[in-house]
Amino acid sequence: MAKKVIVSVINDLVTDQRVRKVCETLHEMGFDLVLVGRKLHNSPPVDGRPYPVRRMKLLFEKGPGFYACFQMRLFFYLLFHKAGLLVSNDLDTLLPNYLVARLKNVPLVYDSHEYFTGVPELQNSKIKRKTWKLVEQWIFPRLKDVFTVNDSIADLYAAEYGLRPVVIRNVPLRMEKTTVKSRASLGLPEDKNIIILQGSGINIQRGAEEMVEAMPFIENAVLLIVGSGDVIGLLKKKVSQLHIEEKVLFKSRQPYKMLMRYTAAADLGLSLDKDTNINYRFSLPNKIFDYLHAGIPVLASDLVEIRKIIDTYQVGDFIPGYEPEQIAGKVNEIFSIPEKLMQWKQNTQKAANELNWENESKILKNVYAKYV
Repeated sequence: MAKKVIVSVINDLVTDQRVRKVCETLHEMGFDLVLVGRKLHNSPPVDGRPYPVRRMKLLFEKGPGFYACFQMRLFFYLLFHKAGLLVSNDLDTLLPNYLVARLKNVPLVYDSHEYFTGVPELQNSKIKRKTWKLVEQWIFPRLKDVFTVNDSIADLYAAEYGLRPVVIRNVPLRMEKTTVKSRASLGLPEDKNIIILQGSGINIQRGAEEMVEAMPFIENAVLLIVGSGDVIGLLKKKVSQLHIEEKVLFKSRQPYKMLMRYTAAADLGLSLDKDTNINYRFSLPNKIFDYLHAGIPVLASDLVEIRKIIDTYQVGDFIPGYEPEQIAGKVNEIFSIPEKLMQWKQNTQKAANELNWENESKILKNVYAKYV
């Protein structure tokens, strides 16, 4: 009989590709799993999965009330549903998972998608940061199987707790060629270079504001912003103030396959996180890998984990700074040397052939094999 696994995450499951890939891998390994998340008032339906999905609707959708409600609901769900293995994603699901794992004497696997206590949302609240840090300090040293997303974050945890997580990068599945569509079918201009910024976390301190401000200085190109985040409203206001509506296009959050169609239609992908906190400093954004699988080079901020990828595969360049004129100058330089741009595009194929879930999941399977 297949071992029952409950995988929990705090988001609404729609765009979390890491959790989806992990669940599909566990399903392929023969686990009988259920994925638990939450449902927001505007959450799209979850598309077909080969395993059941449960989304909890809560009284609150943000703030302390939401977190308290979520912790309690998840605790009782885990307590009253049978499982031989619990999988917790990120620190905001770890406490109820750990308590239930101890009460029911079942193993727990923890996947930290980022250096949680270093996220900018916690930097301005000492109480919130200290609360989450206390939870982490209590539980983390007692864990056995832990994953995280890159070597820099793994090293941070190893230095703090003496336990180095297994690194599983959030790389995509190999992209199907059939997902590529023409620009015309996507409503995109065919006579200009397209620069894309994508993601579900287009937030402050991630370079989006400066990129919009750079567009008046960039020649023969449009900026395509696909996704959601707390800075989208401000970006639209800036576009209106600068009168560059024809140079900046917005698309709302898309299902992953549709997102990748937009990405594959672009010429250059952006990742401009600022080194303003430890979490951004050591980030390796999912969109880096999405760009490479879509066959487009990357223009990025010079952060350590991103540099490893770009330097290893020669698939892009770095901005010299965050002044709009500096960003524009680098973009114009890239598009003025089509031979180099073409070489970078060709190099993305090698990167995609190596940096894919089919390869990365082998490490994951080695860890989970003992639980089958």
